[in-house]
Amino acid sequence: MKRLNTLTLLMAAAALLGAFLTASPAKAASKNLILATTTSTQDSGLLDVLIPVFEKESGYMVKTIAVGSGQAMAMGEKGEADVLLVHSPEAEKKFMDKGAGSSRRLVMHNDFVIVGPAGDPAKIRGEKTSAEAFKKIAQSGSIFLSRGDNSGTHAKEKGLWKGAAVTPEGQKWYQQTGLGMGQTLNVTAEKKGYTLTDRATYLALKKGLGLEILVEGDAKLLNIYHVIEVNTAKWPKVNGPAGKAFADFMVSKKAQEMIGKFGVDKFGAPLFFPDAGKKPESMGL
Repeated sequence: MKRLNTLTLLMAAAALLGAFLTASPAKAASKNLILATTTSTQDSGLLDVLIPVFEKESGYMVKTIAVGSGQAMAMGEKGEADVLLVHSPEAEKKFMDKGAGSSRRLVMHNDFVIVGPAGDPAKIRGEKTSAEAFKKIAQSGSIFLSRGDNSGTHAKEKGLWKGAAVTPEGQKWYQQTGLGMGQTLNVTAEKKGYTLTDRATYLALKKGLGLEILVEGDAKLLNIYHVIEVNTAKWPKVNGPAGKAFADFMVSKKAQEMIGKFGVDKFGAPLFFPDAGKKPESMGL
């Protein structure tokens, strides 16, 4: 009887160990979160402030993949990310219409600016509209660096060229980098050209670039960010609870206050403005 009990206990222990070993990877995986976001949130340093707080409070470990908004949404459409933080409203709407996202919430905004060399060969400094600035750049044949990467910034830039009734593709002065915002700013500085950039990334990297903000304030230069949870009904492998936790955090009072304060100490003004809870209509969406 004693031998039988011992055997039974050993078998039970083995079964428990097997169950533990089988369950552990799944449990570990459930605490990992894949965030696909724009290079601007990474290059500006905002995520370096927000993510450690989220990880500490939630227990999730975030793997950040910083690409253009278009690439981030392409990852979402394949179920390769759990949550997106992007800034390309028209593309985002299409993403949601496809059923690729289960929730899309307004997070924050800043603005785009047109930067260039102090010498300003195209004479765009102080122009009130981006359309006039782009027309002058085209007419002067001054070098313009486009990200050319299907990012939110690239989408905005293409819309601005269209609004200016200019077709830049194929022109010698129009060059595409295929790079993120920070790297594109560096190339622009090297070539003493012009580019469109979000204000946050420009200010974060301004030192040493030799580029100045030449055009700003046009309503068409508004830059709006949303957080999107990837649809688990389409891709069961997506970590839905983690994605929701991150999205909830981004629109929480704590995160919104952090966003509103980010950049104030260094630049004297915030690099992003919190918008959670606002009606899309108030943002012109």
